[in-house]
Amino acid sequence: MNDLGTRGYWTALAAWCVMALLTIGCSGSRPKISDSAVTGGGSTFAAPIIKTWAEQYHKRHADVDIHYESIGSGEGEKRFIEGSIDFGGTDAGLSEAALSSVEGGAIQIPITAGIIVLAYNPEGLPAKLNLPRDVYVDAFLGKETRWNDPRIQEANPGKKLPDQPIHVIVRQDSSGTTFAFTNHLAAINDEWADQFGSNPSDASRGRGVKVLDWPGAAMSASGNSGVAGRIKQTPYSIGYVQYGAAREVGLGMAALENKAGNYVAPSGTSGLETLLNAELPDNLLAYVPDPSGEYSYPIVTFTWILLRKQYADDAQTERVKSFIQWCLTSGQDYAEAAGNVRLAPHVIRASESKLESMKVASQDSFVQTP
Repeated sequence: MNDLGTRGYWTALAAWCVMALLTIGCSGSRPKISDSAVTGGGSTFAAPIIKTWAEQYHKRHADVDIHYESIGSGEGEKRFIEGSIDFGGTDAGLSEAALSSVEGGAIQIPITAGIIVLAYNPEGLPAKLNLPRDVYVDAFLGKETRWNDPRIQEANPGKKLPDQPIHVIVRQDSSGTTFAFTNHLAAINDEWADQFGSNPSDASRGRGVKVLDWPGAAMSASGNSGVAGRIKQTPYSIGYVQYGAAREVGLGMAALENKAGNYVAPSGTSGLETLLNAELPDNLLAYVPDPSGEYSYPIVTFTWILLRKQYADDAQTERVKSFIQWCLTSGQDYAEAAGNVRLAPHVIRASESKLESMKVASQDSFVQTP
């Protein structure tokens, strides 16, 4: 090839590379969000149902786009407070002090509820498994615990259990799921509470934490789906995840010993049984880390939506308010399919009442669409 040909070849190649990079950059770039969009982020626990709500609501209101990022409760709280998203999703809830620090005022309301399961890799283990509370606390305390532990064997008579160590998998990101789970552990075990329980100024919030330097040889992953995937890849492992995330990848889910001493399997029915008796304080932050009731499932949490009392313009305030109102009513029909628990009627009424504190130009213009 002569010099002219060589220069032509390299010129053409360079042009092709530039076009390729531009194409890749465009295809991987974040889509432009329209002026009529509602943006949110936070809880991975509630992400499946919030994304379903977004799709269904858009079908009914084609002029409104709902964008939700599954980034964890801690990051969702942070972005909401700093004002980069319209609403945040959290399974821990903000303290009164944090909520009052939001410029212009903010509220938080329960929007859905869910079950935290102890999911396990089903290979080599029974399809149905009863798990005593003192055993799983020991495992998450980092104590060497084996699947054929006499306590597990006693709770599962006639079932063959492998002589294998229980491998624990946990969340590495700031997580409301971790908050709810560690709140439960602190409520049922003094050793856990003494070593790892938080000491919040608001004692009513319990002693859960969003981030923890887990003891022992715990393996970690980000998000509920990340933990579920890690369990799926790791024989003889166990971890705490949202019910729907465990169901999606076919994990085993243990029936857990509740406060009454009964083994209760995770389901929408047992989760609702827990929440029907939940008492809501004025700030709507209700925690049930060790619920009473013969048939209550022991680890259930609300997810709260963080909202501003008023947005930059009245149109945006009304868009956000209308969407959340729909989620509290028609949107509850999608709870079971997403692996969540339908809110009890008294919780919906309390959330709707709190929602009314959002200010729009004309309350008369607010019309609920089924």
